[in-house]
Amino acid sequence: MVRKTICSIAAVLALLMAFPMPADAIKKKKKQTPSTTIIVRDTVVIEREVQKPVFVDKVVEKIVEVPVEVCVKPGIEVLRESGFACLKGKRVGLVTNPSGVDRNLKSTIDILNEAPEVNLVALYGPEHGVRGDVYAGGKVSDTKDAKTGLPVYSLYGSTRKPTAAMLKGIDVMVYDIQDVGTRSYTFISTLGLVMRACSELGIEVVVLDRPNPLGGKKIEGCYVEPGYFSFVSQFRIPYVYGLTVGEFAQMINEEGLNRDQKGDLPHLKCKLTVIPMEGWKRDMVYADTKLPWVLPSPNIPSAQAAICYPSAGICGEFSNFLNIGIGYTLPFQVFGATWMDPDKLKAKLDSYHIPGVDFRVIYFNPIAGSQKGELVKGVQYFYTDYDKAVLTLTQFYVIQAVCELYPDRTPFEKSTVSNLFDKVCGTDYVRKVLGKRYKVEDLEPVWQKDVEDFRTMSSRYHLYE
Repeated sequence: MVRKTICSIAAVLALLMAFPMPADAIKKKKKQTPSTTIIVRDTVVIEREVQKPVFVDKVVEKIVEVPVEVCVKPGIEVLRESGFACLKGKRVGLVTNPSGVDRNLKSTIDILNEAPEVNLVALYGPEHGVRGDVYAGGKVSDTKDAKTGLPVYSLYGSTRKPTAAMLKGIDVMVYDIQDVGTRSYTFISTLGLVMRACSELGIEVVVLDRPNPLGGKKIEGCYVEPGYFSFVSQFRIPYVYGLTVGEFAQMINEEGLNRDQKGDLPHLKCKLTVIPMEGWKRDMVYADTKLPWVLPSPNIPSAQAAICYPSAGICGEFSNFLNIGIGYTLPFQVFGATWMDPDKLKAKLDSYHIPGVDFRVIYFNPIAGSQKGELVKGVQYFYTDYDKAVLTLTQFYVIQAVCELYPDRTPFEKSTVSNLFDKVCGTDYVRKVLGKRYKVEDLEPVWQKDVEDFRTMSSRYHLYE
């Protein structure tokens, strides 16, 4: 043992003699702020990242920890830290799906069910179900949750608004689903119908807030016009609305916008509580939050897909026109066709100098859908300056380019237009005006006409800077 100690001391002395440090360098080193955790053992400081011993003139007796960047805290975590104060003594219902989780991926279902302060009595499943076991458009049935044994009531299919029987025995309804910030995504429609049903029965609604993956500054598209309200355009708001789901709930509740699926019934206002996030800012996209992304629906597997959903989703309402990546690994992130010359399409799009977006040629074989196994050729797009980009116009520029290159393949004449096209757009203007010349310049003035009006109105409900 003595011999080993002498050898260790000799080794340290040899190292110090080989790499002497002048006194002023030692002082300078001591003043530096470490970039990683520093562990001190005797008179040698070991920096894990650099792995080089550094001489110091006195023994430091503690570990210096570098502060870890704080993540955004979603509403479910804020609620838990409050001891579930607003739920105590109440019978609780929960509208959720797999995206309702904390940062450690624990389901809100299990968090509430296991909390001794909470009496969770029923679950409510929107499109895709509470556990995400129903594919897009599939029927969600009333059943029991296998893990908790709680009854699960379907809010998608024949019953989109909860009935009085479904709500029997509920004192408060909690809503926790990751939104995508786009009007045609049906979870906000479910929220509106839940708020109406709860208003009728005097049941409080608690919304657990989550980030808008598009950030809180993007507002695009026109208001829904009379005659075009539906489950995919249920509120008089722009297509991209720049609010968190908590802010959105407050706005529709206070502004008289919750008028049922067709927008033709009197507004109903409910007792509403929003549990806000901590740490979120309006200029954050989802990647900035440091939270894990759990797909809220099968075709939004990533936060990037959520950004691209309003960029390509309207174009997806044409059948037999362009493949937008549904059935492939890049949903909403590509535009292509089996008959396309991708180099010509990219060159045409580049010639437009569209602000904030760049394109690359891509070839892919869909693994599902009508073009399964066929070679699709087209472009993938990237937002290189997100602040400058107008997300919803990307698809219309692609349509313009395709029509200029292939005038015999214009979408309204040669493809089958889904009956949802006008409903998703919230107007027939897109179809009527774009269909004349297929020019974005014809469409843009009316498509963006309501943006500033909505920006002013919606800002009154901002919970975050």
